[in-house]
Amino acid sequence: MGDLPAVVDAPAKLTLSLRITGVRPDGYHLIDAEMVSLDLADRLELSVGDGLDVVGAAGRSVPGGPDNLVSRALLASGRRAAVRLHKRIPSGAGLGGGSADAAAILRWAGVADVGIAARLGADVPFCLLGGRARVTGIGDEVSPLPFEPVDRRPYTLLIPPLHVSTADVYRSWDRLGGPVGERGNDLEPAALVVEPGLAKWRDRLGNSTGETPLLAGSGGTWFVAGSFPGPGRLVVIVAQP
Repeated sequence: MGDLPAVVDAPAKLTLSLRITGVRPDGYHLIDAEMVSLDLADRLELSVGDGLDVVGAAGRSVPGGPDNLVSRALLASGRRAAVRLHKRIPSGAGLGGGSADAAAILRWAGVADVGIAARLGADVPFCLLGGRARVTGIGDEVSPLPFEPVDRRPYTLLIPPLHVSTADVYRSWDRLGGPVGERGNDLEPAALVVEPGLAKWRDRLGNSTGETPLLAGSGGTWFVAGSFPGPGRLVVIVAQP
């Protein structure tokens, strides 16, 4: 654990449902969500040295420097490494790519403290533990759930070429008076206000599959259960930890 060189994977997360149960005095929202890890993953090559090199970012901007979650995770774990990050999880798609990368660094460094993970970001605690879990609090309370055969079913993702700001979506949810999502995601109405273009991509996936898409977290990925391969779609399965 923590040796160099090393190669570690960083599985994406999919938020299957998300309810907002309250707002703390400091403005952080309390959630009750179900999340799963996917077989879609970034790969991090670690070697002796310093610095971060990002390749294969799929046309999305990935911040470098000390503000990148990989750099912050290294600092939090008290470790140094040169990191070559192979991006397969699109940035800004609501699939926890940056959080997954930070969690991969913590696992490599032998850091299992969920408190440290939570200080890096709300999705990092789940990504650190992985699998299938109920996530509550501000994302810092992760309760593993058992796997059933149905949990290994595939999901089809459609990732629009849109960047949806999580902070903007939560602010929109507040301004809208805290709407309840009809199909399990309370942030979906707010995300559609922040980025109306999401609706076109939702309808595109729904019309081509015959299923009703759900928004992954704050967006912008739409998904349906089942395997529906086609242009612009990713078919993934849930990965056990």
